[in-house]
Amino acid sequence: MAKKFPLHPKHPERICWGCDKYCPADNLGCGNGAERTPHPAELLGEDWYEYGDWELDETDASPDPSA
Repeated sequence: MAKKFPLHPKHPERICWGCDKYCPADNLGCGNGAERTPHPAELLGEDWYEYGDWELDETDASPDPSA
């Protein structure tokens, strides 16, 4: 089973989002390239999950209250 994808991670720049391993940005373990894959919020803004078909459950789309 794949890990639940966070909608609003606190420090998305510290993680590679290219696979389900979520490796630290300075220690890529999956061979997904030479650079980390950014989180969609870094590219599209905080409301990234509201547009397009991300195949997320409706319960996943609620904002993180701890952020």
